[in-house]
Amino acid sequence: MKSNAARLATALVFGGSLSFSAAFAAVDPVKSYETRHAHFHAIYGALQSIMDGLKLEAPDTDAIAMKAQTIEGLAHQIPTWFPAGTGPEGGAKTRAKTEIWTDSVGFAAAAKNLETQSAALQTLAKTGDIAAVQAQAKAVGGACGACHTKFRGPEVDHDHDHK
Repeated sequence: MKSNAARLATALVFGGSLSFSAAFAAVDPVKSYETRHAHFHAIYGALQSIMDGLKLEAPDTDAIAMKAQTIEGLAHQIPTWFPAGTGPEGGAKTRAKTEIWTDSVGFAAAAKNLETQSAALQTLAKTGDIAAVQAQAKAVGGACGACHTKFRGPEVDHDHDHK
């Protein structure tokens, strides 16, 4: 007959192993795609807002700095949005190329570049130098484009299943 302490120890070990197993269970590729898609739309929206703001006669540099901060914060997270198994092989219709996983160092560097460029934009916006802000906003857009070129594939038709 087991003592209460022995039963408790067994329960803790068993429960702990279930928690451990759950932590390493497969990530849902579709949910992962949807989450990162929403985050990338937030980045795009912030950049679009910056570019639209720079077209105004008197751009609001405080608003531009805030949008740049949004991009910087999200850029820092980008590498975490692509766990193993959440690419096309996982069933998600995604534009993510396999290079994201096969060249994770390069992908992280591209995300870091976006983070760096958006931080620089945030700093420049606080100076009020519109010409410098415009140039740096283009550098942020260039960081997005460089990553897209290497790590994003062509548009995916989400409405139809092409077999």
